[in-house]
Amino acid sequence: VCTQCKTDKRKMPKPFMMNQYSSGKLSMADAFDRIIIAVPDLQEASAQYQVLLDVNPAMHASAQGEQEAWIGLGNTVLVLRESEVEAATINALVLREPGSATRSVNNALGLGIEVCDGSETEEFRDREVQAQSSDMAVDHLVLRTVDAQACIDLFAVGLGIRLALDKTVPKWGGRMLFFRAGKMTLEIIESDAEASQGNYFWGIALQHADLDHCIAALQARGVSHSLIREGRKPGTRVASVKSHCLDLPTLLIEPAK
Repeated sequence: VCTQCKTDKRKMPKPFMMNQYSSGKLSMADAFDRIIIAVPDLQEASAQYQVLLDVNPAMHASAQGEQEAWIGLGNTVLVLRESEVEAATINALVLREPGSATRSVNNALGLGIEVCDGSETEEFRDREVQAQSSDMAVDHLVLRTVDAQACIDLFAVGLGIRLALDKTVPKWGGRMLFFRAGKMTLEIIESDAEASQGNYFWGIALQHADLDHCIAALQARGVSHSLIREGRKPGTRVASVKSHCLDLPTLLIEPAK
C-alpha cells in the first residue's frame, strides 16, 4: 500500500529541509520512462492488468530475450517481465535521459535503476495504440529505504532529478523524500523499521481525474476495492485496489480540483 495506507513509527521528527539540490546538470534524467515489474506468470499478470487498466498489453521480447508485456499510461509505461520470482515485484525503474545510451546505473542501494533515451518507449506508443490507457497515469511510486542520504546521492546528485520535498513525518512512516520528474513522483520513505528488509520498491499509486467514474468502471469489470476516502493531500480522494493488482500495494488517487 502506498503511504496513504500504512504507517511506521520513528522516535523523533527531523526538521523540514528545503531542497538544496538543483537540477542544473549538463546531463540529467527528465522523466520516469518505465516501471519494470517482475512476474512469475506473464499471461496471468497481463490478464489481471488488462482488467484493472482496461487496455490490451502489448507482448514484447526484450533485447535479452525476456518475455514482456507493455502497458502505456499517461506519464510512464508499465512493463511486466516474466522472471523466476515467487510473486510480483517492482524490481526496476528506467529513467529517460535525452541523448543517453541505454545503461544500468550502479548504486549503493542495490536498486534496479536504468537510463535510456526514451526512443523505445516512443516507438511503442506509436505502434501499439491498443496498449495505451487514455485516462490513467502513475501518481507516485513508493520506495522504502534504510538510507535517505544514499537516495539523494543517487537520484538528485547522480541523476539530476528534482528533490521536491524532504520532510520527516513519523505518523506517515518516517523521513520522506519526493523526487519529481515528468509529472510523476518517486516517493521514498526512510524508516528504522525497514532495517531488516533493505531498500526496495514497495507500491504504486495510480491517478484518475474522476474517481467516481473510475470506481464504477472497475466494479463493472469485477475489480474489488475499498470505499473512497479523503487523501492526505488536501482536496484529494483515494481508494485502495483489492484485486487484479498482482498483489502489489496499489492506490487510486483523484487529484485536487
